[in-house]
Amino acid sequence: MARLYMSRSTGDLIADRRYGYAQSCFDAGDHEGAADVARAVLELAPGFAPAWALLGQAEAERGHRDAAITALREALALEPEDVLGASITLARLGELPQAAALTNGYVRTLFDRYAGAFEDHLTGELEYRAPEQMRAALDRLAPGRVFASCLDLGCGTGLMGSAVRERTTHLTGLDIAPAMVAKAAGKGIYDALVVAELTEYLADLPAGAHDLILAADVMVYIGDPAHVLAGAARALRPGGYFIFSAQSSAQDLPEGFRIGADARFAHGKDFLRRRADAAGFTTLLCEPVTTRRDAGEPVPGYLVALSL
Repeated sequence: MARLYMSRSTGDLIADRRYGYAQSCFDAGDHEGAADVARAVLELAPGFAPAWALLGQAEAERGHRDAAITALREALALEPEDVLGASITLARLGELPQAAALTNGYVRTLFDRYAGAFEDHLTGELEYRAPEQMRAALDRLAPGRVFASCLDLGCGTGLMGSAVRERTTHLTGLDIAPAMVAKAAGKGIYDALVVAELTEYLADLPAGAHDLILAADVMVYIGDPAHVLAGAARALRPGGYFIFSAQSSAQDLPEGFRIGADARFAHGKDFLRRRADAAGFTTLLCEPVTTRRDAGEPVPGYLVALSL
C-alpha cells in the first residue's frame, strides 16, 4: 500500500531512531517487525501520528484488519488533514467511502515533496506520455486551431503546458502544490500560474473563461469527478474542449471508481461517459491508452476528450 514518507522528529532521539528502523522494516517487507518497532516508538511518543500511520499500514499488510483500523483512526484523529494518507488505507479496508480516500492535504504534501525529482522520475522511470497523447488528440480534433485561453489543471512542473504552448494565446497553470508551481514558473511558458484547489478555483471562474481545459494525470487523484466536470463545463465557452487522462482497472468498479494500492483512483469508462453527459458535455473520445508505467508494467487508462 502506498505510504507517504515523513522525516519528522518525535522530540526523542531514541524514538526517532526506532521510527527510522520501523520504516526500514516496512520497506524491506518485514511488516511484523515494522509493527513491533512502531509500537515501541508509540510507547515513547504516543502522540506521534506518523508512527500510528505506519503501524496501521503494517498491520493492514499483515491482514490484521481491526488493528490496522484502530491505528489508522488514531493517526487521522491526531492529524485530520491527513498528510500521511491514513484515509487511503481506511478506504481500501472499507472503513471510509472511496471518495474520502485522498485529502487535499495528502495530495499537496505528496507533490511538494516530489517536486524536485518529479520530471526525471515521471519521464524517465515511469515513461509518462499523457501530455504528448493529449496534444495528439487535440491535433486530431482541432487541427491548426489556436485557442484563445487554455487552463492547465494540475499543471505540475509544466509538462502539459510545454506540449500545448504553441496552440494557445494565453496559458494558465493551476496546481495545489506550491513547490510544483515554483518549478513551472522557472520554465517561463505560462502567462499566469495559480496555487489553488481545482474545484474551488473552477467554481470561482467567470462563465466561459476558457476555450480549452486540460487535466493530465489529475483525475487519478479525484474519486467522483462530477464536480470537476460541472466546473469545467461552466468555465468553458461553447465550442471549447476539455481533454483529460484517467486510469482504468481490471477489477469491477461498482461505484464507478476505486482507490488502488498505488494511491490513485481508477475509473470505469461508462461511468466517465455518464458523468460527462450529466455535465452537459458531448464525448468525442474515450479511448484506451497507456500513459505511464509502474514497476515496469504498463498502467491502463483512458484518453477522454469532451466538447460543449
